[in-house]
Amino acid sequence: MKLPSGTFSGIRLKNGQVTFRISPDVDGITASTVAKEVENHREELEAITGLQLSTAGIGNEVKVVQTTGKSPKYYTLTFVLCGIIATAILAVVAFYMFRQHHQSRQKLAQLSNPDTAEASKDYQDLCRQKMQSKSSEKPEPLHAATRIASVSEAQVRSPSSRSSTSSWSEEPVSSNMDISTGHIVLSYMEDHLQNRDRLDQEWEALCAYEADPCCTDVAMDTSNARKNRYSDVLPYNHSRVLLNQSTNASGSDYINASTITDHDPKNPAYIATQGPLPHTVADFWQMVWEQGSVVIVMLTKLTENADAMCHRYWPEEGSDLYHIYEVHLVSEHIWCDDYLVRSFYLKNLQTNETRTVTQFHFLSWLDLSIPTSVKVLLDFRRKVNKSFRGRSCPIVVHCNDGCGRTGTYILMDMVLNRMAKGAKEIDIAATLEHIRDQRMKMVRVKEQFQYSLALVAEEVHAILKALPQNR
Repeated sequence: MKLPSGTFSGIRLKNGQVTFRISPDVDGITASTVAKEVENHREELEAITGLQLSTAGIGNEVKVVQTTGKSPKYYTLTFVLCGIIATAILAVVAFYMFRQHHQSRQKLAQLSNPDTAEASKDYQDLCRQKMQSKSSEKPEPLHAATRIASVSEAQVRSPSSRSSTSSWSEEPVSSNMDISTGHIVLSYMEDHLQNRDRLDQEWEALCAYEADPCCTDVAMDTSNARKNRYSDVLPYNHSRVLLNQSTNASGSDYINASTITDHDPKNPAYIATQGPLPHTVADFWQMVWEQGSVVIVMLTKLTENADAMCHRYWPEEGSDLYHIYEVHLVSEHIWCDDYLVRSFYLKNLQTNETRTVTQFHFLSWLDLSIPTSVKVLLDFRRKVNKSFRGRSCPIVVHCNDGCGRTGTYILMDMVLNRMAKGAKEIDIAATLEHIRDQRMKMVRVKEQFQYSLALVAEEVHAILKALPQNR
């Protein structure tokens, strides 16, 4: 460019960059002109200086990188190694997630035969994994054991091998219960639970009670007999659930199920039924659909001590078709060791209508026995009622026979619902007789009746404790 001396000033080299200033006294020479000339003579400058020119511009320093003999293959090798490492990490993570998912599915599948020690241990481990975020929960208080002496320690306390994740303290007790009624009922319950003679006398009186009417000839008909799981547990004619014959798979209106009403005979609060048999699953879903039910309470495992209690009436995954009813398993959530919740889409293929049905499956209650804790079933009931709140359709409740565990749950729930609505008088024995008028053998053994008293006493105590003292 044949520039006079002094055109460039402040020349310095730092970090591979050459910077300088353009003297304003030189006519026609500006920083922009110099930058353009540098770009135009890039190759000549690189040949003269042995440097590689990166860029040039106004306000930006000219970055130079000294040309070396290093091969770009080192950079390529670095990128390749990084890619291999990243791929290996992703593969390990993917394999771990796949294995965990596979193990979870295997353990869930064992619920259909959970009586072996190994299956029980695996299931408990899976529950703990699902609920590990709640590992800091406080242990269940034991005041129920000291207040209700007739319930043994083994009945109230959960075994140490079980990890209870009850949300007892998470859901506040809310009730319109009359305080004076609550105290009277609590005193009555505790007196019966502590006085074995009074409990025995009341149970004997209940066993001697005979329902009227009690005709079961429809259930005993030869065309319906094979639809009964047990020949000694049959629905009464006047309270049995009637199916629509025109849409029934076998053209029948019979199912071993009974409507259970509380105060309104036209609107049953519950449907008590047996565990479905392989050939009555379609009838079961027809009943659920026609009764408008959206909640199922299942109180039995599929098998107990190698005895079939209930046929699996839902798909293990995806969807299954039962006559004209398509059932799709949407989700299966384990709340704790004692129960899990499944959500289904139930579709009527004739009308193309779809309904969501929620199943609450209680796992730790064997036939002709009671659970190990009162609080776990009360917590389970709260989950059920929270899902059911505001509904006017009946809750479908079943175990294996639809009377022992089913009757105990319905008795407890009916009494507590009455108290929550502010009932002034509660008679547990009379309530059970009312339920037995609608289905035979509801609450089969004395221990289940005693357990229902303990359930009511525990819940009433919790409600009274939560109520304001000045009410």
